[in-house]
Amino acid sequence: MARSRAEPVAGTHPIDTGVAELMPDTVAGGWLLTVNGAQSSHIHPDPGVLDFEYMRQMAAMIAEAYSDDAALRVLHLGAAACALPRFIADRYAESRQVAVEIDGALARLAREWFDLPRAPRLRIRVGDAREVLESLREDTRDVVVRDAFAEARTPRHLTTHEFVVEVRRVLTPGGLYLANCGDNRDLTLARAEVTTAASVFEHVAVVADAAMLKGRRTGNLVLVASDRAIEAGPGLVRTLLADPQPAKILAGRQAREFGSGSVITDPPIE
Repeated sequence: MARSRAEPVAGTHPIDTGVAELMPDTVAGGWLLTVNGAQSSHIHPDPGVLDFEYMRQMAAMIAEAYSDDAALRVLHLGAAACALPRFIADRYAESRQVAVEIDGALARLAREWFDLPRAPRLRIRVGDAREVLESLREDTRDVVVRDAFAEARTPRHLTTHEFVVEVRRVLTPGGLYLANCGDNRDLTLARAEVTTAASVFEHVAVVADAAMLKGRRTGNLVLVASDRAIEAGPGLVRTLLADPQPAKILAGRQAREFGSGSVITDPPIE
């Protein structure tokens, strides 16, 4: 007999890295997960619905690159409640995914509370994202998603040239790297991340709403990198503009010009 899944429990819950808070979303439906004060996941009753705009932007980039019947191998560096892996499992039925989450207690709660696909469709691996990445064989993933935060910032060791080299190593030829970049209005970190990715991959792109790209607000943008061409085709542009939070894409020369600052590198080994 299959073990019944526990119901989500609203309120605060101690986890290995601090405190998680789970609250019902009375407007959109589903549940909003906050980790140490930062919104981390939204789980809708329909796995095909993504509430966070940057996840919808990532989904649009994957759909542009791969057909619905593609058997994708996806690595998620950062998992929380696994909203995007859940979406991909629903959209790409033959996909196989690994989601890396540093907080073991949070991973356990996500499994208990939500209707996440079981292995081998979705494996949740507890550990540091970079350590897990470096342990994987080359050319074994079609998509790598980085969505890992410590409070409001991506840990530095997941932003460096050396990290991106490892991402490229595990990607299949022409594979897709998607990174959620949270930044202030000055966009200093996001621009440096674009510069860093462009030092490794042949093609880069940036997706965000116009206000974010113009430095008018704090928020998230999606960095896209690949050794295959990333085109701002009319279908993709229409999809991004039709979103409840309309977004635009900078590709090619525009994306490289968006990048600025020095390439981010690992600190020297003492």
